[in-house]
Amino acid sequence: MLASIIGLMVGIGRLSSNYLIAKLSLVYIETFRNIPILLQILFWYNVVLAALPSPRQSISYFDSVFINNRGLIVPDPIFESGSSFILIAFVLACISVVFLSKWAIKRHDLTGEEFPLVKVSLAIVVVAPLLVFFVTGQPISAEYPALKGFNFKGGITIIPELLALIFALSIYTATYIAEAVRAGIEAVPPGQKEAAKSLGLKDHVILRKVVLPQALRVIIPPVINQYLNLVKNSSLATAIGYPEIVTLFSGTTLNQVGQAIEIILMTMAVYLVFSIVISLLLNWVNAKMEIKGR
Repeated sequence: MLASIIGLMVGIGRLSSNYLIAKLSLVYIETFRNIPILLQILFWYNVVLAALPSPRQSISYFDSVFINNRGLIVPDPIFESGSSFILIAFVLACISVVFLSKWAIKRHDLTGEEFPLVKVSLAIVVVAPLLVFFVTGQPISAEYPALKGFNFKGGITIIPELLALIFALSIYTATYIAEAVRAGIEAVPPGQKEAAKSLGLKDHVILRKVVLPQALRVIIPPVINQYLNLVKNSSLATAIGYPEIVTLFSGTTLNQVGQAIEIILMTMAVYLVFSIVISLLLNWVNAKMEIKGR
């Protein structure tokens, strides 16, 4: 998700008419794309995160979120009786948004009138669970971290190894996604943009309604490869001691049972299943987005 968001923003910024934004996007892509991902993981872990202060000198945000060289500490939500109704309300809100979007598309096709789908959908998804939250007596609270002794007690701690992995994989993969986004946007015929401008549409509306829907047909196939690479590159987390699949299977489990061939085959099978599921799902999306011939 982070790689997709960063890649989309940088890819659009790469084609910006603003000289500074375009050049900064270019520098970002050429810098992080040409540094091996393993070195980037080690850089974030051994240089950036290791330079953070100790728990007593933690960087604090709103006295609830703390970051230090032992990780990111955030409040821990506590779900009490009645909290399941909030989840049900959220699921029902998401289902209603799906039907609302279909109705809005059908209405647009018939009348040409635009419906504020994004604003209304956000309102439904946010207001419905929030309303149920207050009606059921606020069954969700939080345990806030507090400094006791030499470390924090309470809350949820995201360890530095995971943070380094998230930063490195997201930033590295986003460079390739950004280039795919740039290629997709440039593949849209200029006449499409000129026709949209002649109708008086604003630039952000042209990008959202005209350019990106057509560009997605070019963007999705190479992005599928990048998602697959991201999943497989996560195995490099073993270099910084993060207990991911390779570490657990080929390290802990292998030492316990001593069956090297079976354990390695199981590890390969897990990655194969992940990759096939991602590939099937995104190829289905790609088939939905492709241009249908007569």
